[in-house]
Amino acid sequence: MSMKNYARFIPGEEIDAVQQWQFRAMDTAAQLLEARTKEREEQDAAAQIDSQLQQAYQEGYAAGVEQGKLQAQAELQQQMQAFLSNQAQEAADKLTALFETAQQEQLAAEQAMAQGVLALSCELARQVLRHELVVNSAVVMPVLTEAIGLLGTEFKTAVVKLHPQDLAALGPQIQTDFAGVGLSLRADPDLLPGGCLVESAGTVIDGTLQKRWQRAVATLGIDSNWEVSGEPA
Repeated sequence: MSMKNYARFIPGEEIDAVQQWQFRAMDTAAQLLEARTKEREEQDAAAQIDSQLQQAYQEGYAAGVEQGKLQAQAELQQQMQAFLSNQAQEAADKLTALFETAQQEQLAAEQAMAQGVLALSCELARQVLRHELVVNSAVVMPVLTEAIGLLGTEFKTAVVKLHPQDLAALGPQIQTDFAGVGLSLRADPDLLPGGCLVESAGTVIDGTLQKRWQRAVATLGIDSNWEVSGEPA
């Protein structure tokens, strides 16, 4: 038999030697391939899901870190703002207290200066008056006129005490000016020049220099005596 015909037909004597074709092995291989393909696909899907989860986790973690940083920055900024506000308030309070203290000290200094100037002015006035009273006895006349006027018209007689120097210089003039009042003039060396005492029916009008000076300076808020210790009369 030629090789060509043999290729197309199987001789009957050889049919027993040929086994029937079985598709099981090929089917199993296909199933295994399919199973492996499916498993790989599942693994790829799981890997993709895991990758997506990892990416989501990382993105969430990064977002959380960023949010935490922003929140920490906001809290730090609030704390700094509160600290600066407290510091500014403390500085303002200290500055206000310092300003008030400076004002009080300035006011006290101004008052002390004013009192000093006033006291100096009173002392200068006192020295001028002392000189005037020594050289001019007539300055007692307005004081005597006011004192007799305070007695009132019901007092017809009075005792007038004057410093001997004033009495010697003004005696006749006093008698003439107050001829309508029965005056008894007396020298009193305890009185200072420029002062007088007028007494009538138990009433005493104190026109002494010391009393008049104290009343005058008291209106200025000063407590000052006319006579100074160690000063010549």
